[in-house]
Amino acid sequence: MEKIVGIDVSKDRLDVAVWPEAGAFAVGNDDDGIHELLDRLREIRADAIALEATGGFETLAVARLSAAGLTVLVVNPAQVRAYANAIGRKAKTDPIDAQVIAAFVAATKPEIRSLRDAETQALSALVARRQQIVQMIVAEENRAHMVLAKQAHKSIKRLLAALRRELESIDADLDDQIRKSPVWRVREQLLTSVPGVGSATARTLLAEMPELGSLDRRQIASLAGLAPWTRQSGKWKGKSFIGGGRGKVRAVLFMAALVASRHNPALKAFRDRLVAGGKPKIVAIV
Repeated sequence: MEKIVGIDVSKDRLDVAVWPEAGAFAVGNDDDGIHELLDRLREIRADAIALEATGGFETLAVARLSAAGLTVLVVNPAQVRAYANAIGRKAKTDPIDAQVIAAFVAATKPEIRSLRDAETQALSALVARRQQIVQMIVAEENRAHMVLAKQAHKSIKRLLAALRRELESIDADLDDQIRKSPVWRVREQLLTSVPGVGSATARTLLAEMPELGSLDRRQIASLAGLAPWTRQSGKWKGKSFIGGGRGKVRAVLFMAALVASRHNPALKAFRDRLVAGGKPKIVAIV
C-alpha cells in the first residue's frame, strides 16, 4: 500500500500527517525544522509528499524536499477543501488539514509534474514583482486624477517617478535572466513573433508554464484554466465555464487575446467568425 505524507503549511509551522497511518507531528517552517522533517521523512519512506499552495509559505519546504530527491506535489487548496467537504470532514485544524491533504492525494492520485528549477522560480519571482509594481503605478495614476490638494499631488508624482525607475530596473533584471538561457531566448522570440504577444506575456508564460511545448493543446488549455467545463444533467444543459488552472497565465493571455483580436489578422478573423456564429464577444476572446 502506498504511503503518502500530507503537510499543512503555515507561516511558522509545518503540520505533518502520514496516510494511511495515524502518525502526525509538527516542525518549524524554517531551516532547522525542515532539516528535522527530512530526517523523519527518510525514516517514513513515503511514496509522495504533498503540500498545499499557500501563497509562498510552502516555497522553502518544497525547494528543500525536492532537492533531497523526494517526490513532492503542490496541490490546490480549493480541491483539497472540496474533497474534505465531499467526505464529510467539516472540522478544520492544521493536523486535520494535513491528514486530509494526504488522503486527497491517495484518493485522486494527481499526476506528478516536474517542479520548477531555481532559475525558473527566480524568473517567476521577478515577473510577479513586475506585476505588483505595474499595479501600484496604475493605482497611483488613478489617484492623481482624483486628488485636488497640491501637496498630495506632488507626493503622488514623486512616488510614480520612483515606481517607474523600479519598473525599468526590474525589466533590466528580467532581460539579464532571459539572456542567461539560450532556450528562454529562443522561446521568447518565438512567442513574441505572434502579433498581440509582448514581452510581459511571453515572460509570464516562461516563468509560470514551463510545460509549454511538452504538452498538447488540450492539456495546456486545462493547465491554464482555459478549457471549458460543462454543466449537464439529463436533458438539461447549462452554460460552459472556465476556471481553476494558473490564474496569472490566464490573466495575461486574456489581455493578449484582446490585443490580438484587433491587430492579429488570423486571430481577428477567427474571433469575428465566432461572433458571427452567435458566440458572445467575451466567449470569443476566451
